[in-house]
Amino acid sequence: MSPEAASAVDSAEMDRLVLGKRLRHFRTRAGLTLDQLGERVGVVASQLSLIENGKREPRLSLLQAIAREVGVETAALLSGEAPDRRSALEIELERAQTSPAYAQLALPHVRTPRSLGDDALEALVGLHRELARRSRAAAATPEEARRANTSIRLQMRECDNYLPEIESVAEELMERIGHTTGAVTHREVAVLAELLGFTLIFADDLPSNTRSITDLENGRIYLPPASIPGGHGLRSLALQAMAHRVLGHDRPASYAEFLRQRLEINYFASACLLPETRASEFLQEAKRERNLAIEDLRDAFGVTHEAAAHRFTNLATRHLGLKVHFYRTDASGSLLRGYENDGMPFPVDQTGSVEGQVLCHKWAGRTAFNRTNRTTEFYQYTDCPEGTYWSSVQTGDAEQGPFSIACGVRFDDAKWFRGRETAIRTVSTCPDPQCCRTPSDELLARWEGKAWPSARMHAHVLAPLPTGSFPGVDDTEMYQFLSAHAPQD
Repeated sequence: MSPEAASAVDSAEMDRLVLGKRLRHFRTRAGLTLDQLGERVGVVASQLSLIENGKREPRLSLLQAIAREVGVETAALLSGEAPDRRSALEIELERAQTSPAYAQLALPHVRTPRSLGDDALEALVGLHRELARRSRAAAATPEEARRANTSIRLQMRECDNYLPEIESVAEELMERIGHTTGAVTHREVAVLAELLGFTLIFADDLPSNTRSITDLENGRIYLPPASIPGGHGLRSLALQAMAHRVLGHDRPASYAEFLRQRLEINYFASACLLPETRASEFLQEAKRERNLAIEDLRDAFGVTHEAAAHRFTNLATRHLGLKVHFYRTDASGSLLRGYENDGMPFPVDQTGSVEGQVLCHKWAGRTAFNRTNRTTEFYQYTDCPEGTYWSSVQTGDAEQGPFSIACGVRFDDAKWFRGRETAIRTVSTCPDPQCCRTPSDELLARWEGKAWPSARMHAHVLAPLPTGSFPGVDDTEMYQFLSAHAPQD
């Protein structure tokens, strides 16, 4: 049976169980036994018992007769809500005991007769909740994270990195606050927060593992103070925090869902800072002039180079008809993130993940580190087995060390970009080890067996994914922070 079919079966079973609980609730409230109700509606008590236990689905005519006898509307029986706290716990326990995780334990199925006390039922449900939480935490391994990242990357490639629903929401909100041109200001971000029912507050004692905290009860978004006055990063952080409410996010039930939410809030913030209509018009004009440049998009909308490059990938295929690639790498050549729908041959591991893979020494994102003047964009053509690619690269420095941001297209589309006239061209035959990973015969003869390096361990290789209600966040620290900052009654 396919996962989709199994899910449909589980859903149908739960629907029958809820219906049975509601039928029993209203029957007992009406003071009727199974025999008495069966006699009134013309069925035997055993058949009603099967329905109440979720083992059989009744005909609509029988439901209508039952509803009439217990004194409620038929719709009341068909509601999807548990009729009382006890029933809700019984349903939750039944659902937990039908989960694959519980089935693997090979433990008996616990029934919930009335003789089972409410305290015992509460304890059983609580144990299952904790079992589910620990199962999710155990699954949050680096391999699981890479698989989730890979799945999301492939999904975004299928839709050309473009999410129309989020584009529409962001465009509408920016229009509502009156933003028309130029860079989005901090004041406009604060106005948008007020429109959504939030106040922005800057706090210098945020927990170290949080980027921001949203107090849903009191309508506050806590942000770190700007390390640089007017720092652009705070606009994006505030917009990302608002995005959870705008996009209707619930607490993530899995690491994959957490990653999906992160992608969506980043997309929303980017779509607010570079609204689709104006950004696409800007890019279309530059294309007509054969002068497309990431640095111009960056400067026109007052964002970081990486934000501009990533936003370009959102709009390039839909509005410019261009297939593109984008990646960020550190100085050692480790790929930190990447996207392509132009066939750029990123290295991948056995899970299909690109994160942490080492790029060819001859790709533009690595050769850009070799030049002395890194203040302007670097341009390069790279011949790969899959074709020739043109890339523009900007390098920079962060706390973690130097990095580069590359964005580009296939050879035939380079004609639309500034920097297409570059004479810099390399040939990459990776993944062939002879390309850049095998030393020359001369070097082998000189050093083989005479050197012993101590390798640097990349953080992503062994870093465990944190547990907690929200991946990466210490619940205790977060709640202590909120308690200290919440307004007093």
